[in-house]
Amino acid sequence: MIRPFQADRLDALMSLWLTTTIEAHPFVDKSYWLESEALVRDVYLPDAETWIAEKDGALLGFISIMKRQFIGALFVTRAAQGYGVGSALIEKAKTLYPILLLEVYKENANAVGFYLKHGFNAVAEQPHPETGQTTYVMRWHATHLSKR
Repeated sequence: MIRPFQADRLDALMSLWLTTTIEAHPFVDKSYWLESEALVRDVYLPDAETWIAEKDGALLGFISIMKRQFIGALFVTRAAQGYGVGSALIEKAKTLYPILLLEVYKENANAVGFYLKHGFNAVAEQPHPETGQTTYVMRWHATHLSKR
């Protein structure tokens, strides 16, 4: 089930974020993610619209949309990966927003492939200002919109 995030799930969401972000980005020093945890919890999440995927009360994943178009986070537990949870979260976002943008590390081939499969296109390639790693800026738009 996908539902809006509520504060009572904050600890579980942050635990999922930290674990999966470290697993998904072994090319970024773990200390960067540990140092970013408070910023994610105290600034990014309160500023974003977030939906969670749950099954029998267990948190399986979440997506956070910032400024009504930027996917700031999409993470799924390792155990739930490959079962459509990430796809369901992306599809939820697509029903709510006509344009979606995101930034993904180039080296994260699984995520890049996932977004390509879901209709995103790379529109820019740039170094991440804090990690120095190359990222793609990717964009999706609803088919009823003209290309810009």
